[in-house]
Amino acid sequence: MSDSPWIAALATLFLWWFSTGIILWRVRVADNGTAQDHINSVIIGLPLLAIGIAAARASLSDLSANGIYQAFLAALALWGWIELAFLSGVITGPNRVPCPPFVTQQDRFWRAVGTIAWHESLLIITLLCLGLASLHAENPFAFGTFALLFAARISAKLNLFLGVPRINTQFLPKPLAHLASHFRIGRITAFFPISVSALTVFSALLMERAVNVEHPGMSVGYALLTCLCLLALLEHWFMVLPLPDEKLWRWMMPAAKPQKDHLEDANGL
Repeated sequence: MSDSPWIAALATLFLWWFSTGIILWRVRVADNGTAQDHINSVIIGLPLLAIGIAAARASLSDLSANGIYQAFLAALALWGWIELAFLSGVITGPNRVPCPPFVTQQDRFWRAVGTIAWHESLLIITLLCLGLASLHAENPFAFGTFALLFAARISAKLNLFLGVPRINTQFLPKPLAHLASHFRIGRITAFFPISVSALTVFSALLMERAVNVEHPGMSVGYALLTCLCLLALLEHWFMVLPLPDEKLWRWMMPAAKPQKDHLEDANGL
């Protein structure tokens, strides 16, 4: 593959848009079916998990541009399958009920943790496995990619819990409808400027590495991570700025099936 950091940046942008869109599309299709369709989505996606594991392992000793792309794609494949399992309601957490109104902040926090506990645990286990495998490896970019995705996710989830002006819930699937009650729409807290500042600084550090590192493969790797970090920063700003971010994927989504049709399907009509 190309050693150009610009090609790497464009590839990251496309993969972010396409992979997000294909997962949202599959979840919406399953939403228009039955609960079994969500389980089937996760089963159908198992080859993605297997490919991610195999590709991550194969990339560890290859620091060429090809090896870097392979590591990056491997991390995205692992992340994508876990996210599909989460959005399908298969791997979530023990709490599957809406948060009652007027609970204390502490109670709301632990209820929110309970909605995603198994999913976050699986992410942490995967992150640790990639980290251990990458300890003495030449190519650590599968771990680096997954770690960046994980850190950005934790930051985003904390901001959604603490409060942001804009929360897009229109793509929230039926198995996770209760999650919306744990979010808080309101003024930003002190954590938001801290999180966006951290992402901005880290993006700048990654960009500096992409420009100044002499190894062409590592230049590609840092360019991939730079673009990914900038996209995470953009997703944070989507929580504040009145931008129609949902239009990026709404055009490819099938229309949601009316609730009446779901009831008829359940009754075998």
